[in-house]
Amino acid sequence: MNGSGGNRFANSEILLQRALQTIPLGSQTFSKSKTQFPFGVSPFFVIRGQGSKVWDADGHEYIDFINALASITLGYNDPDVVSAVQEQLKDGVIFSLPHPLEMQVAEAIVDMVPCAEMVRFGKNGSDATSGAVRLARAFTGRDHVAVCGYHGWQDWYIGSTARHRGVPQATRDLTHTFQFNNIDSLRALLTERPGCFAAVILEPMNVSLPTADFLESVREITHQHGALLVFDETITGFRFANGGAQERFGIVPDLATFGKGLANGFPVSALAGRAEVMRLMEDIFFSSTFGGETLSLAAALATLNKLRREPVIDTLRRQGQKVIEGVQALISTHQIDDIVSVSGDPTWSFVNVRDVGPYSVWQIKTFLLQEWFKRGILSLGTHNMSYAHTDGDIARLLAVHDEVLGSVADAVRNRSLERRLLCQPLEPLFRVR
Repeated sequence: MNGSGGNRFANSEILLQRALQTIPLGSQTFSKSKTQFPFGVSPFFVIRGQGSKVWDADGHEYIDFINALASITLGYNDPDVVSAVQEQLKDGVIFSLPHPLEMQVAEAIVDMVPCAEMVRFGKNGSDATSGAVRLARAFTGRDHVAVCGYHGWQDWYIGSTARHRGVPQATRDLTHTFQFNNIDSLRALLTERPGCFAAVILEPMNVSLPTADFLESVREITHQHGALLVFDETITGFRFANGGAQERFGIVPDLATFGKGLANGFPVSALAGRAEVMRLMEDIFFSSTFGGETLSLAAALATLNKLRREPVIDTLRRQGQKVIEGVQALISTHQIDDIVSVSGDPTWSFVNVRDVGPYSVWQIKTFLLQEWFKRGILSLGTHNMSYAHTDGDIARLLAVHDEVLGSVADAVRNRSLERRLLCQPLEPLFRVR
Protein backbone atom coordinates (compact mmCIF):
# COMPACT_ATOMS: atom_id res chain seq x y z
CA MET A 1 0.00 0.00 0.00
CA ASN A 2 1.21 3.47 -0.76
CA GLY A 3 0.07 7.03 -1.27
CA SER A 4 0.30 6.99 -5.04
CA GLY A 5 -3.11 8.59 -5.24
CA GLY A 6 -1.84 11.57 -3.27
CA ASN A 7 -0.92 13.84 -6.18
CA ARG A 8 -4.51 13.82 -7.41
CA PHE A 9 -5.59 15.30 -4.07
CA ALA A 10 -2.53 17.42 -3.33
CA ASN A 11 -4.43 20.60 -2.46
CA SER A 12 -6.92 18.72 -0.29
CA GLU A 13 -4.10 17.07 1.64
CA ILE A 14 -2.25 20.36 2.14
CA LEU A 15 -5.46 21.92 3.45
CA LEU A 16 -6.05 18.95 5.73
CA GLN A 17 -2.60 19.24 7.29
CA ARG A 18 -3.21 22.95 7.84
CA ALA A 19 -6.66 22.36 9.33
CA LEU A 20 -5.33 19.75 11.75
CA GLN A 21 -3.20 22.43 13.38
CA THR A 22 -6.28 24.28 14.67
CA ILE A 23 -9.26 21.90 14.33
CA PRO A 24 -9.43 18.44 15.94
CA LEU A 25 -9.89 15.93 13.08
CA GLY A 26 -9.68 18.88 10.69
CA SER A 27 -13.48 19.01 10.47
CA GLN A 28 -16.51 20.00 12.52
CA THR A 29 -18.29 16.75 11.69
CA PHE A 30 -17.08 13.19 12.23
CA SER A 31 -18.79 11.99 9.07
CA LYS A 32 -16.97 14.60 6.98
CA SER A 33 -13.57 13.98 8.56
CA LYS A 34 -10.46 11.95 7.76
CA THR A 35 -11.96 9.09 9.79
CA GLN A 36 -14.39 8.45 6.92
CA PHE A 37 -12.25 9.35 3.89
CA PRO A 38 -9.12 7.20 3.37
CA PHE A 39 -5.96 9.28 3.09
CA GLY A 40 -4.23 9.29 -0.29
CA VAL A 41 -7.30 8.48 -2.39
CA SER A 42 -9.88 10.96 -1.11
CA PRO A 43 -10.84 14.60 -1.40
CA PHE A 44 -10.99 16.33 1.98
CA PHE A 45 -12.42 19.72 1.04
CA VAL A 46 -15.26 20.80 -1.26
CA ILE A 47 -15.08 24.31 -2.70
CA ARG A 48 -18.48 24.69 -4.32
CA GLY A 49 -21.66 22.88 -5.36
CA GLN A 50 -24.30 23.34 -8.03
CA GLY A 51 -27.31 21.12 -8.59
CA SER A 52 -26.19 17.51 -8.19
CA LYS A 53 -22.47 18.29 -8.51
CA VAL A 54 -19.64 19.43 -6.23
CA TRP A 55 -16.03 20.38 -6.92
CA ASP A 56 -13.15 19.60 -4.58
CA ALA A 57 -10.10 21.69 -3.68
CA ASP A 58 -8.17 20.15 -6.58
CA GLY A 59 -10.85 21.02 -9.12
CA HIS A 60 -12.28 17.52 -9.54
CA GLU A 61 -16.00 17.28 -10.28
CA TYR A 62 -18.24 14.74 -8.57
CA ILE A 63 -21.85 13.69 -8.76
CA ASP A 64 -22.72 13.96 -5.09
CA PHE A 65 -24.69 11.16 -3.45
CA ILE A 66 -23.74 12.24 0.08
CA ASN A 67 -25.50 15.59 -0.32
CA ALA A 68 -24.16 17.08 2.91
CA LEU A 69 -25.19 14.01 4.91
CA ALA A 70 -28.70 14.06 3.36
CA SER A 71 -29.22 17.76 4.13
CA ILE A 72 -29.50 18.70 0.45
CA THR A 73 -32.85 17.52 -0.90
CA LEU A 74 -33.44 20.05 -3.69
CA GLY A 75 -29.86 20.32 -4.96
CA TYR A 76 -27.01 22.71 -4.28
CA ASN A 77 -27.79 26.40 -4.81
CA ASP A 78 -31.46 25.75 -5.46
CA PRO A 79 -32.66 29.01 -7.06
CA ASP A 80 -35.85 29.31 -4.99
CA VAL A 81 -33.99 28.86 -1.71
CA VAL A 82 -31.13 31.16 -2.74
CA SER A 83 -33.58 33.87 -3.80
CA ALA A 84 -35.48 33.69 -0.51
CA VAL A 85 -32.28 33.94 1.51
CA GLN A 86 -30.97 36.85 -0.56
CA GLU A 87 -34.20 38.77 -0.06
CA GLN A 88 -34.20 38.18 3.68
CA LEU A 89 -30.54 39.16 3.95
CA LYS A 90 -31.49 42.66 2.83
CA ASP A 91 -33.71 43.01 5.92
CA GLY A 92 -31.46 41.35 8.45
CA VAL A 93 -30.36 38.05 9.94
CA ILE A 94 -31.35 38.27 13.60
CA PHE A 95 -33.19 40.83 15.70
CA SER A 96 -34.10 41.80 19.24
CA LEU A 97 -37.61 40.37 18.85
CA PRO A 98 -38.99 37.37 16.94
CA HIS A 99 -39.45 37.64 13.18
CA PRO A 100 -42.75 36.56 11.57
CA LEU A 101 -40.84 33.85 9.68
CA GLU A 102 -40.79 31.84 12.91
CA MET A 103 -44.58 31.44 12.90
CA GLN A 104 -44.76 31.09 9.11
CA VAL A 105 -42.39 28.11 9.09
CA ALA A 106 -44.12 26.64 12.15
CA GLU A 107 -47.47 26.94 10.36
CA ALA A 108 -46.05 25.19 7.28
CA ILE A 109 -44.76 22.30 9.41
CA VAL A 110 -48.11 22.01 11.20
CA ASP A 111 -49.79 21.91 7.79
CA MET A 112 -47.50 19.17 6.48
CA VAL A 113 -46.59 16.90 9.41
CA PRO A 114 -49.29 14.65 10.94
CA CYS A 115 -48.13 14.89 14.58
CA ALA A 116 -47.32 18.61 14.49
CA GLU A 117 -49.64 20.90 16.43
CA MET A 118 -46.91 23.18 17.80
CA VAL A 119 -43.25 23.69 16.83
CA ARG A 120 -39.97 24.93 18.31
CA PHE A 121 -36.73 25.52 16.42
CA GLY A 122 -33.08 24.68 17.02
CA LYS A 123 -30.01 24.74 14.81
CA ASN A 124 -29.12 21.04 14.44
CA GLY A 125 -30.66 17.64 14.95
CA SER A 126 -29.06 17.16 18.36
CA ASP A 127 -30.84 20.29 19.61
CA ALA A 128 -34.20 18.87 18.59
CA THR A 129 -33.71 15.33 19.91
CA SER A 130 -32.30 16.61 23.20
CA GLY A 131 -35.23 19.00 23.52
CA ALA A 132 -37.63 16.12 22.87
CA VAL A 133 -36.06 14.02 25.62
CA ARG A 134 -36.10 16.86 28.14
CA LEU A 135 -39.71 17.60 27.25
CA ALA A 136 -40.71 13.94 27.61
CA ARG A 137 -39.00 13.73 30.99
CA ALA A 138 -40.78 16.85 32.18
CA PHE A 139 -44.16 15.63 30.87
CA THR A 140 -43.93 12.15 32.38
CA GLY A 141 -41.86 12.85 35.49
CA ARG A 142 -39.59 9.95 34.52
CA ASP A 143 -35.90 9.72 33.63
CA HIS A 144 -35.15 6.65 31.48
CA VAL A 145 -35.10 6.68 27.66
CA ALA A 146 -35.13 3.83 25.11
CA VAL A 147 -33.27 4.56 21.86
CA CYS A 148 -32.90 2.95 18.45
CA GLY A 149 -30.79 4.58 15.75
CA TYR A 150 -28.57 7.66 15.81
CA HIS A 151 -29.78 10.71 17.71
CA GLY A 152 -26.85 13.15 17.93
CA TRP A 153 -23.89 14.10 20.07
CA GLN A 154 -25.52 15.11 23.36
CA ASP A 155 -24.74 13.20 26.59
CA TRP A 156 -28.14 11.56 26.99
CA TYR A 157 -27.71 9.65 23.69
CA ILE A 158 -24.02 9.36 22.88
CA GLY A 159 -23.41 7.87 26.31
CA SER A 160 -25.15 4.72 25.05
CA THR A 161 -22.56 4.24 22.28
CA ALA A 162 -18.89 3.32 22.19
CA ARG A 163 -18.11 7.05 21.88
CA HIS A 164 -19.13 7.75 25.47
CA ARG A 165 -15.89 9.21 26.79
CA GLY A 166 -16.66 12.28 28.94
CA VAL A 167 -20.25 11.26 29.62
CA PRO A 168 -21.03 10.65 33.34
CA GLN A 169 -21.95 7.08 34.21
CA ALA A 170 -25.11 8.33 35.92
CA THR A 171 -26.24 9.79 32.59
CA ARG A 172 -25.28 6.68 30.64
CA ASP A 173 -27.33 4.52 33.00
CA LEU A 174 -30.54 6.31 31.94
CA THR A 175 -30.37 5.42 28.23
CA HIS A 176 -31.08 1.93 26.91
CA THR A 177 -30.87 0.61 23.34
CA PHE A 178 -33.27 -1.68 21.53
CA GLN A 179 -33.12 -3.26 18.08
CA PHE A 180 -34.97 -2.10 15.00
CA ASN A 181 -37.64 -4.56 13.85
CA ASN A 182 -37.27 -6.49 17.13
CA ILE A 183 -40.29 -5.54 19.21
CA ASP A 184 -39.33 -8.02 21.92
CA SER A 185 -36.14 -6.09 22.61
CA LEU A 186 -38.20 -2.97 23.38
CA ARG A 187 -40.80 -4.89 25.36
CA ALA A 188 -38.07 -6.39 27.54
CA LEU A 189 -36.62 -2.95 28.33
CA LEU A 190 -39.93 -1.42 29.32
CA THR A 191 -41.02 -4.46 31.31
CA GLU A 192 -37.74 -4.64 33.20
CA ARG A 193 -38.18 -1.07 34.51
CA PRO A 194 -41.92 -0.45 34.78
CA GLY A 195 -42.90 3.17 35.28
CA CYS A 196 -39.35 4.42 34.59
CA PHE A 197 -39.34 5.34 30.89
CA ALA A 198 -40.14 8.86 29.77
CA ALA A 199 -39.69 8.26 26.05
CA VAL A 200 -39.02 5.78 23.31
CA ILE A 201 -37.12 7.52 20.51
CA LEU A 202 -36.21 5.90 17.21
CA GLU A 203 -35.54 6.57 13.57
CA PRO A 204 -38.71 5.18 11.96
CA MET A 205 -36.54 3.75 9.19
CA ASN A 206 -32.87 3.60 8.33
CA VAL A 207 -31.06 0.72 6.62
CA SER A 208 -34.12 -1.55 6.48
CA LEU A 209 -37.85 -1.09 6.04
CA PRO A 210 -39.90 -1.56 9.21
CA THR A 211 -41.76 -4.84 9.24
CA ALA A 212 -45.51 -4.65 8.70
CA ASP A 213 -46.48 -4.17 12.35
CA PHE A 214 -43.25 -2.94 13.98
CA LEU A 215 -43.95 0.80 14.25
CA GLU A 216 -47.55 0.25 15.30
CA SER A 217 -46.36 -2.20 17.97
CA VAL A 218 -43.75 0.30 19.17
CA ARG A 219 -46.43 2.95 19.59
CA GLU A 220 -48.78 0.56 21.36
CA ILE A 221 -46.19 -0.74 23.83
CA THR A 222 -44.78 2.74 24.47
CA HIS A 223 -48.20 4.08 25.39
CA GLN A 224 -49.06 1.01 27.45
CA HIS A 225 -46.06 1.85 29.62
CA GLY A 226 -47.00 5.52 29.91
CA ALA A 227 -44.09 6.84 27.84
CA LEU A 228 -44.05 9.24 24.89
CA LEU A 229 -43.20 8.06 21.40
CA VAL A 230 -40.66 10.24 19.58
CA PHE A 231 -39.78 9.79 15.93
CA ASP A 232 -36.35 11.13 15.05
CA GLU A 233 -37.05 12.30 11.51
CA THR A 234 -33.85 14.28 11.15
CA ILE A 235 -33.21 12.42 7.89
CA THR A 236 -36.59 10.95 6.95
CA GLY A 237 -38.49 14.21 7.45
CA PHE A 238 -39.26 16.05 4.19
CA ARG A 239 -37.47 13.22 2.35
CA PHE A 240 -39.67 10.12 2.70
CA ALA A 241 -42.83 12.18 2.24
CA ASN A 242 -43.88 15.78 2.73
CA GLY A 243 -44.99 14.70 6.21
CA GLY A 244 -42.00 12.44 6.77
CA ALA A 245 -41.88 8.75 7.62
CA GLN A 246 -44.91 9.14 9.89
CA GLU A 247 -46.97 10.03 6.83
CA ARG A 248 -45.31 7.36 4.73
CA PHE A 249 -45.98 4.56 7.24
CA GLY A 250 -49.19 5.93 8.76
CA ILE A 251 -47.96 5.91 12.37
CA VAL A 252 -48.28 9.21 14.25
CA PRO A 253 -45.91 9.75 17.21
CA ASP A 254 -46.35 12.12 20.14
CA LEU A 255 -43.28 14.15 19.16
CA ALA A 256 -41.01 14.29 16.14
CA THR A 257 -37.71 15.96 15.36
CA PHE A 258 -36.56 17.37 12.03
CA GLY A 259 -33.39 18.83 10.55
CA LYS A 260 -31.18 18.31 7.51
CA GLY A 261 -33.53 18.65 4.52
CA LEU A 262 -35.89 21.02 6.33
CA ALA A 263 -34.06 24.00 4.78
CA ASN A 264 -32.05 22.36 1.98
CA GLY A 265 -28.85 22.57 3.98
CA PHE A 266 -29.33 25.75 5.98
CA PRO A 267 -28.83 25.22 9.72
CA VAL A 268 -32.23 24.82 11.34
CA SER A 269 -33.98 21.98 13.14
CA ALA A 270 -37.44 21.56 14.60
CA LEU A 271 -39.20 19.76 17.42
CA ALA A 272 -42.91 19.30 16.75
CA GLY A 273 -45.73 17.42 18.38
CA ARG A 274 -48.98 17.36 20.31
CA ALA A 275 -49.94 20.74 21.73
CA GLU A 276 -50.65 19.19 25.15
CA VAL A 277 -47.01 18.15 25.38
CA MET A 278 -45.42 21.03 23.47
CA ARG A 279 -46.99 23.70 25.70
CA LEU A 280 -44.80 22.42 28.52
CA MET A 281 -41.90 24.01 26.65
CA GLU A 282 -43.02 27.24 28.25
CA ASP A 283 -41.79 25.78 31.55
CA ILE A 284 -38.71 23.76 30.62
CA PHE A 285 -35.68 25.65 29.34
CA PHE A 286 -35.17 25.22 25.60
CA SER A 287 -33.84 28.54 24.36
CA SER A 288 -31.09 29.79 22.08
CA THR A 289 -30.00 33.13 20.67
CA PHE A 290 -29.97 31.84 17.11
CA GLY A 291 -33.12 29.69 17.20
CA GLY A 292 -35.00 32.36 15.24
CA GLU A 293 -32.19 33.25 12.81
CA THR A 294 -33.99 34.41 9.70
CA LEU A 295 -31.84 33.25 6.77
CA SER A 296 -32.32 29.59 7.71
CA LEU A 297 -36.02 30.14 8.34
CA ALA A 298 -36.39 31.85 4.96
CA ALA A 299 -34.62 28.85 3.40
CA ALA A 300 -36.93 26.50 5.29
CA LEU A 301 -40.08 28.28 4.13
CA ALA A 302 -38.86 28.29 0.52
CA THR A 303 -38.01 24.58 0.78
CA LEU A 304 -41.35 23.62 2.31
CA ASN A 305 -43.25 25.69 -0.25
CA LYS A 306 -41.36 23.97 -3.06
CA LEU A 307 -42.15 20.57 -1.57
CA ARG A 308 -45.85 21.47 -1.59
CA ARG A 309 -45.72 23.05 -5.05
CA GLU A 310 -43.58 20.61 -7.05
CA PRO A 311 -43.22 16.80 -7.26
CA VAL A 312 -40.01 16.77 -5.22
CA ILE A 313 -40.65 13.64 -3.16
CA ASP A 314 -42.12 11.72 -6.09
CA THR A 315 -39.01 12.57 -8.10
CA LEU A 316 -36.65 11.49 -5.31
CA ARG A 317 -38.50 8.19 -5.04
CA ARG A 318 -38.65 7.57 -8.78
CA GLN A 319 -34.99 8.36 -9.39
CA GLY A 320 -33.90 6.52 -6.26
CA GLN A 321 -35.82 3.43 -7.31
CA LYS A 322 -33.87 3.40 -10.58
CA VAL A 323 -30.69 3.40 -8.51
CA ILE A 324 -31.79 0.53 -6.26
CA GLU A 325 -32.99 -1.62 -9.16
CA GLY A 326 -29.86 -0.83 -11.17
CA VAL A 327 -27.51 -1.75 -8.33
CA GLN A 328 -29.46 -4.93 -7.59
CA ALA A 329 -29.14 -5.95 -11.24
CA LEU A 330 -25.38 -5.30 -11.20
CA ILE A 331 -24.94 -7.33 -8.02
CA SER A 332 -26.68 -10.21 -9.77
CA THR A 333 -24.65 -9.76 -12.96
CA HIS A 334 -21.35 -9.82 -11.08
CA GLN A 335 -22.56 -12.58 -8.73
CA ILE A 336 -21.37 -10.78 -5.62
CA ASP A 337 -24.43 -10.96 -3.40
CA ASP A 338 -22.20 -12.67 -0.85
CA ILE A 339 -20.19 -9.44 -0.62
CA VAL A 340 -22.52 -6.53 -1.42
CA SER A 341 -26.22 -5.82 -1.05
CA VAL A 342 -28.45 -2.78 -1.42
CA SER A 343 -31.23 -1.79 0.98
CA GLY A 344 -33.15 1.18 2.36
CA ASP A 345 -35.64 3.63 0.95
CA PRO A 346 -35.36 4.87 -2.66
CA THR A 347 -34.69 8.38 -1.33
CA TRP A 348 -31.94 7.12 1.04
CA SER A 349 -30.49 3.75 0.06
CA PHE A 350 -27.44 1.87 1.32
CA VAL A 351 -24.69 -0.20 -0.27
CA ASN A 352 -24.03 -2.81 2.42
CA VAL A 353 -20.73 -4.69 2.55
CA ARG A 354 -19.94 -7.95 4.34
CA ASP A 355 -16.74 -9.56 5.58
CA VAL A 356 -15.73 -12.20 3.06
CA GLY A 357 -12.76 -14.55 2.98
CA PRO A 358 -9.68 -12.83 4.38
CA TYR A 359 -11.12 -9.35 3.87
CA SER A 360 -12.99 -7.19 6.36
CA VAL A 361 -15.87 -4.85 5.67
CA TRP A 362 -13.45 -1.95 6.15
CA GLN A 363 -10.95 -3.17 3.57
CA ILE A 364 -13.69 -3.69 1.00
CA LYS A 365 -15.39 -0.37 1.80
CA THR A 366 -12.08 1.47 1.50
CA PHE A 367 -11.56 -0.05 -1.95
CA LEU A 368 -15.08 1.00 -2.99
CA LEU A 369 -14.47 4.59 -1.88
CA GLN A 370 -11.10 4.69 -3.61
CA GLU A 371 -12.64 3.57 -6.90
CA TRP A 372 -15.78 5.72 -6.63
CA PHE A 373 -13.82 8.89 -5.93
CA LYS A 374 -11.44 8.16 -8.79
CA ARG A 375 -14.41 8.00 -11.15
CA GLY A 376 -16.16 11.15 -9.93
CA ILE A 377 -18.80 9.66 -7.63
CA LEU A 378 -18.99 11.09 -4.09
CA SER A 379 -20.55 8.55 -1.76
CA LEU A 380 -19.78 7.00 1.60
CA GLY A 381 -21.92 3.97 0.82
CA THR A 382 -25.32 5.62 0.52
CA HIS A 383 -27.38 7.15 -2.25
CA ASN A 384 -28.86 10.30 -0.69
CA MET A 385 -31.02 11.46 -3.54
CA SER A 386 -31.74 15.08 -4.44
CA TYR A 387 -34.27 16.71 -6.75
CA ALA A 388 -31.33 17.73 -8.94
CA HIS A 389 -30.17 14.20 -9.80
CA THR A 390 -30.80 13.65 -13.50
CA ASP A 391 -31.17 10.50 -15.57
CA GLY A 392 -27.65 11.22 -16.81
CA ASP A 393 -26.34 11.30 -13.24
CA ILE A 394 -27.97 7.95 -12.52
CA ALA A 395 -26.64 6.42 -15.73
CA ARG A 396 -23.13 7.55 -14.78
CA LEU A 397 -23.55 6.21 -11.22
CA LEU A 398 -24.61 2.81 -12.50
CA ALA A 399 -21.79 2.71 -15.04
CA VAL A 400 -19.33 3.38 -12.22
CA HIS A 401 -20.97 0.75 -10.02
CA ASP A 402 -20.69 -1.71 -12.89
CA GLU A 403 -16.93 -1.12 -13.18
CA VAL A 404 -16.26 -1.02 -9.44
CA LEU A 405 -18.39 -4.02 -8.46
CA GLY A 406 -16.64 -5.99 -11.15
CA SER A 407 -13.29 -4.95 -9.69
CA VAL A 408 -14.41 -5.88 -6.18
CA ALA A 409 -15.54 -9.31 -7.34
CA ASP A 410 -12.23 -9.91 -9.10
CA ALA A 411 -10.11 -8.58 -6.23
CA VAL A 412 -11.85 -10.74 -3.62
CA ARG A 413 -11.91 -13.90 -5.69
CA ASN A 414 -8.28 -13.57 -6.75
CA ARG A 415 -7.10 -12.45 -3.30
CA SER A 416 -5.62 -9.27 -4.78
CA LEU A 417 -7.47 -6.61 -2.78
CA GLU A 418 -4.42 -5.60 -0.72
CA ARG A 419 -2.37 -4.94 -3.85
CA ARG A 420 -5.13 -2.80 -5.35
CA LEU A 421 -5.56 -0.61 -2.28
CA LEU A 422 -3.58 2.61 -2.62
CA CYS A 423 -4.06 3.59 1.03
CA GLN A 424 -4.47 2.26 4.54
CA PRO A 425 -7.95 0.80 5.15
CA LEU A 426 -10.42 2.77 7.22
CA GLU A 427 -10.88 1.82 10.86
CA PRO A 428 -14.28 1.43 12.52
CA LEU A 429 -15.60 4.22 14.76
CA PHE A 430 -18.91 3.00 16.16
CA ARG A 431 -22.10 1.70 14.61
CA VAL A 432 -24.87 4.28 14.68
CA ARG A 433 -27.45 2.11 12.90
